[in-house]
Amino acid sequence: MALLPTALHPFKPRLGQTLAGYDRKHFLADLGAGVTVGIVALPLAMAFAIASGVKPEAGLFTAIIAGFLISALGGSNVQIGGPAGAFIVIVYGIVERYGLANLLIATSLAGVLLFLMGWLKLGALVRYIPVSIVIGFTNGIAVLIGLSQIKDLLGLQIAKMPADFFTQLSVLGAHIHSLNPWALLLGLGCLAVVVIWPKSYAAPDGASGWRHKTRQVAAQVPGTVIALVGATLLAKAFGLQVETIGSKFGGIPQALPAFALPEFTWATAKQLVIPTLTIALLGAIESLLCARVADNMADIPRHDPNQELMAQGVANFVTPFFGGIPATGTIARTVTNVRAGGRTPIAGIVHAATLLIIVLVAAPLAVYVPLAALAGILLFVAWNMGEWREFARLKHFLLPYRVVLVGTFVLTVVFDLTVAVEMGLIAACGFFIYRMSTLFRVSPVSNSELPSGVTVFELYGSLFFGAVGKIEALPGQLPEGCRVVVLEMNRLVSMDTSGLDALEQLWHALAKRDVALVLASVNEQPLGLIRRSGFEAKLGADHIVPSVGDWAPANEASH
Repeated sequence: MALLPTALHPFKPRLGQTLAGYDRKHFLADLGAGVTVGIVALPLAMAFAIASGVKPEAGLFTAIIAGFLISALGGSNVQIGGPAGAFIVIVYGIVERYGLANLLIATSLAGVLLFLMGWLKLGALVRYIPVSIVIGFTNGIAVLIGLSQIKDLLGLQIAKMPADFFTQLSVLGAHIHSLNPWALLLGLGCLAVVVIWPKSYAAPDGASGWRHKTRQVAAQVPGTVIALVGATLLAKAFGLQVETIGSKFGGIPQALPAFALPEFTWATAKQLVIPTLTIALLGAIESLLCARVADNMADIPRHDPNQELMAQGVANFVTPFFGGIPATGTIARTVTNVRAGGRTPIAGIVHAATLLIIVLVAAPLAVYVPLAALAGILLFVAWNMGEWREFARLKHFLLPYRVVLVGTFVLTVVFDLTVAVEMGLIAACGFFIYRMSTLFRVSPVSNSELPSGVTVFELYGSLFFGAVGKIEALPGQLPEGCRVVVLEMNRLVSMDTSGLDALEQLWHALAKRDVALVLASVNEQPLGLIRRSGFEAKLGADHIVPSVGDWAPANEASH
């Protein structure tokens, strides 16, 4: 029990470390970055919430509360937390199947699980998920996000969109006659603005004049905000008949919600095991992938994955009590933070404060925001989320990589993320086991210095459960008159209990034929397992020798 505390990760937020030597220069940089990210996060938070099947304020509350907690308690200098596009499909499915109240419970339970993962130092395990699975489900989620926005982009009169992929296609096709051309024009206009709006501006040498200054200023304003404000003004000025936040949701409250406990029972919690695991797994993957991307963008200390998971856990546990949805690290906002000059968690805290001020001051204006405008913005988000070039590069990779990536992608789209990741991991493990088993070899060795009747086989690689068949086949490969089988194990790097059992079965099979078994040049790991299991005593210590040449003919005669 005394060793237990040393096995747990201490709760040490990165904020405390970065405040040492913090000065006015750092604060001004973080202030500018935080305000910029807060403005960028405003339309995305509302769009993610609406696409997830909840009210827009749920996204804003999540961005404010979870964004503050993740920055204040996290293990990264620059990561920005909040509602993420990757959660849209998951949250929508949970709301459809279990209801909003159960989504809040599942999110809080996922928060507990995330905190425990960090506390138990399991943050590094996320890195063991193959990149083919990550790309597959990321592209699949991007497709589903794009499909979910077709209704609002076209202004179709559909009361409730289903969660199933093929059913969505059927419903969209059945209601295509209700297309609203004004909604389509607004949505495509917003998409065009976000695509062509300058993301940054590097002036050529000697550049000057009003055009240069105008482009510099424009590059500092997020294209999503320009698109949202422009579409809202056009719809209001010309009285366009399009669905808005006000017409669908009645607007956004001009205050944060009160603390409220969702009704919780163990019977309900048992039904939410899969949703809880899905939220926790996706949150962990997204946040740590995002933190790794940020580490490579700026000259900052690398993130602490375990502390980051603990912060994600706290945020996801607390936010549902204020009507929030699942939160994680967000790549788009984190990248914006880094590029805007943010270098400490203060920038993330300022981002949350900026959103809070906007909600308290400008919430009534949100009623005029067209849903088609948010749909156009989300289509851009979905396109940027997907790594579409990976499909073109598949021809450069082997069949296992192709099968896992494409299989995960298809299962994500057709079924759901949980099934996709589960089957992807099973397929990846299956291919890995097969590949490792092919690396293990048993090769006959000719040695003229040994007496007749001695057959030597050299073992290569790792003797594990996927490769034991090659050991089991050895008795059938022995020549006539064989009295001793020597296994040269100098190149056997590891062995598991299944491999050990295969050696014992080989020993029994050879004993029935009055053939002795000798193990030569056994490495430390296999030798330790052989001794701990008691097989050394059964085999005889004199049958484990330093090298093949140390097996004396006298030993053969004695056996």
